[in-house]
Amino acid sequence: MAMDSRGRTGAAGAVLPWLRWGGTGLAAGAAVASVLAATSSGLAAYYARMIVIPNRRREDLEILAVAGVAGQRRVVLPATAETTVPGRYALYVGGGASRALIGEILSLDGSTVTRAVTGGDEAALAAATRGWWSGDIIADPGELGLAHVDVQIGTPAGLAPAWRIDPDDPHAPEASTWVIGIHGRGARRSETLRGAAVMHRLGHTMLAIAYRNDGEAPRADGGRYGLGGTEWRDVDAAIAYALDHGAERIVLLGYSMGGAVALQTVDQSTWAHRIAALVLDAPVVNWTDVLGYQARLNRVPDSIGQFSQLMISHSAGRAVTGLVAPVDLKSMDWVSRAEHLHTPTLIIHSVDDDFVPAGPSEELARRNPEFVRFVPFDAARHTKEWNVDPERWEAVVADWLPTALRGSAPAPR
Repeated sequence: MAMDSRGRTGAAGAVLPWLRWGGTGLAAGAAVASVLAATSSGLAAYYARMIVIPNRRREDLEILAVAGVAGQRRVVLPATAETTVPGRYALYVGGGASRALIGEILSLDGSTVTRAVTGGDEAALAAATRGWWSGDIIADPGELGLAHVDVQIGTPAGLAPAWRIDPDDPHAPEASTWVIGIHGRGARRSETLRGAAVMHRLGHTMLAIAYRNDGEAPRADGGRYGLGGTEWRDVDAAIAYALDHGAERIVLLGYSMGGAVALQTVDQSTWAHRIAALVLDAPVVNWTDVLGYQARLNRVPDSIGQFSQLMISHSAGRAVTGLVAPVDLKSMDWVSRAEHLHTPTLIIHSVDDDFVPAGPSEELARRNPEFVRFVPFDAARHTKEWNVDPERWEAVVADWLPTALRGSAPAPR
């Protein structure tokens, strides 16, 4: 089945006829009901699979022009909700093989935007016609001037790569607090490097990890996302690695779905008593809310969206979704479970996030003010708060985290 421009499914992208059918008699009504049931089931199954199958980035942004000489280039792009947001970004081209760094807006005429090109592979950008826009602008810790070691974490899925970024003074007390960076859905470990500089200044050791099915770590669980319900086991292995290498306390730094993974780790890990704090950027704190929002955004009828959630969360849906085990969406509703969260948690979330709405994050903080602090950003959309205002993002973390850690004494071994 194909998708039309509004996210609806039908042959060759056509709008489904049942969206406009009316009753024409009992016999016709029975036929319509039969077709409706079959079509609804197929659409729900398609939507459910789209949720749990790791997505591959598409070059969906047209590059209209690249002008100027090396070091002074500028790029002309369609003016979209993403390309017109101030800040620093990356434009990936060549199927993701090359990356140009994009800076300030130079001009905006309504239909196009011209931005400065500040680095990266400018030659590849000049030769490209399409690419994808991303807030993931740091390829490895070396770009931040941070010394790092490539390590392998022995996860239940197999060996997974990670960057270990050691502090300048590995013997300082702060160095025994390790920060584990957990990227989001469809991203890679480099996403978490936007938090590496401030963690380094605070004197902490950092692990930026890959986890199952992200394209860097091993494939597992039928190649499906567990939405946090399986990925936390790889974070658990990273915690064990950190403890084996001198860590006393752990901070989890999670982005988007990585926030859901972090919360599941706190909930289920045998090392939960070692987790001293959570720093979450645009986290999924209630999958039911996010999936319902995404269904409405893609014009998927509520009944279809709810049916797809049932397929994901019930064992009977495994044949359709390909999940090895159902996803317990109820246990991932931290708004309803707010009183169960006893780990100091900082949530940074843009109020205009159009992928993971900020409302549940704010509500979680309202219901659990003792442990959760919510800091809203503006105009940053999804997980791009640092890109829009890195100074503020880092200041918020630098002000909150030391205080949170002072209230969390190292747990006994």
